[in-house]
Amino acid sequence: METLRLCFYNLLSFYLSVFATILRWILTPLPSIKRFPIFFPFIDAYISLLFRFSNLSPCTLDLDEQTTVHFWAPNHRHFNKPNLVLIHGYGGDAKWQFMYQVKSLAQSFNLYIPDLLFFGKSYTTRPERTEEFQAKCVVEGLKGLGVKKCSMFSISYGGFVGYKMAEMYPELVEKVVILSSGVGCTKEQKEEQLKRIGRDPVELLIPAKPEDLHVLVNMSIYKYNPFKWAPDAFLQEFIDVMCRSYLKEKQELVYHLLSDHTDCILPILTQETMLIWGDKDRVFPLMFGQQLQRHLGPRAKLEIIKNTGHAANIESPDSVNALIKAFILQSNQEEDHVKFT
Repeated sequence: METLRLCFYNLLSFYLSVFATILRWILTPLPSIKRFPIFFPFIDAYISLLFRFSNLSPCTLDLDEQTTVHFWAPNHRHFNKPNLVLIHGYGGDAKWQFMYQVKSLAQSFNLYIPDLLFFGKSYTTRPERTEEFQAKCVVEGLKGLGVKKCSMFSISYGGFVGYKMAEMYPELVEKVVILSSGVGCTKEQKEEQLKRIGRDPVELLIPAKPEDLHVLVNMSIYKYNPFKWAPDAFLQEFIDVMCRSYLKEKQELVYHLLSDHTDCILPILTQETMLIWGDKDRVFPLMFGQQLQRHLGPRAKLEIIKNTGHAANIESPDSVNALIKAFILQSNQEEDHVKFT
């Protein structure tokens, strides 16, 4: 199924790029129109429809006078479904990173999908740039939406935030799923990995031009490049909207992530935890997942997806979605069985 999906999206990407190139050529003589995004709003609106058709609506919560958090939350909460929070990483807002998860996971869960601070419509004027503060804001938002218990699925940078959330709020977070995150790696491991990558991490995570975005995508995805046929005009629009807003703040988040604070002793989570890794991950290689599993002990398991890179949520979404459902729903069914026996 995933192979067919890849072929379809490659073909679709090619034809859309041809159409986009022709349209941009037609509009080139109109300088006043060129100042505004042309392609990005249409694709962004399409992804929004995917979320809305999955029983989700956008909402904004003011946590205080300085901080606002944006969520996609259920139109109608189903009390026979467990709650699941999806926490994104770098590379766009929550909507763009979970477009291949919402339809499938919404069938089994009440989904709550926040934009982390300085992504999408979430922001703060406070100076904190820590994962702890990100986690605190997500939790306050969830409480504002009436969530008392939930499981969590987080990817990459979101894994750092999700780990803190599970550590700080064990009474809220029941199960933890982390996809391809560098949680627990040492300063030496970070430095060695950055040498292997050979790029400034800020330039890599916050691209400024289409060439930078191609490097990030090629490093994150093993099987195919979803932007292979995309014209530079579209890629630049994506960068301008997704990557260059709150630029200084996004850079500060990266600097904090790379600082020595992550060398502190990593607490062992009390929750059952599933780690998902692509065996071809070049951002956080598989050894990081194996290291984190050993640290967490018997309550953690590691699931490896073959021929998949860092962005398994995009590259192998069917496998990722199936693993999440099996892990969380099986645990909940076992608890329900105990209650009624």
